[in-house]
Amino acid sequence: MTSRTSTPLPHDRRSPDATSAYHEDQTDALCANAANLTDPKRQSIAVTKRERSMIKGQRPAVIWLTGLSGAGKSTIGNLVERKLVTRGAHTILLDGDMLRCGLNEDLGFTSIDRRENIRRVGEVAKLMTEAGLIVICALISPFRAERLAVRRLFAPGEFVEVFVDTPLQACVARDPKGLYRRALANEIANFTGIHQPYEPPERPELILRTLDGSPDQVADRLLEVIQPFLTAV
Repeated sequence: MTSRTSTPLPHDRRSPDATSAYHEDQTDALCANAANLTDPKRQSIAVTKRERSMIKGQRPAVIWLTGLSGAGKSTIGNLVERKLVTRGAHTILLDGDMLRCGLNEDLGFTSIDRRENIRRVGEVAKLMTEAGLIVICALISPFRAERLAVRRLFAPGEFVEVFVDTPLQACVARDPKGLYRRALANEIANFTGIHQPYEPPERPELILRTLDGSPDQVADRLLEVIQPFLTAV
């Protein structure tokens, strides 16, 4: 078998100076393109949110579960989504821990990173409501200002803030992931409720007190609030 020698590409024969100049030109081009994107224009979309919602037979909504770590947000979110799916609803659950394994894996737990975490989740939730979905978000989201900023992304009545109200002492006692134990031992920094404050909602659409019933009973209370969204308008 005769071996073939590939012909070197032009860039293989550049001198170091030529290569450096080439990369500088490429960098300048990328910077110019980025500058042109600093004032993006909205693209016209042919299919409307209402059309997508009508196909699904429901109204889009964001159900925003906020509360301390260990309050029961993920448990309630999972139960509610299962109940909605059995009723034929089109849903998605955005869980804070799961999102930090992908979309938000580059963020820590400083105040700045927490704000960016909530901003990203809010924008993702908005895109999903455009698809006509009922979006359940389960995140600590400790700051009122960031929750308000997310609310303002949506039409009136489309954002439902739910305060999963579990006392700190009960959350510490539950400690399903061992995070409070580690935070109290100073093995974790910036932990909400220990090192950083949690700002409870002042006027949420619903307060769920998890000590007043079983997880299933608490989920049913939330389901009653979501029920009006299960019919398209």
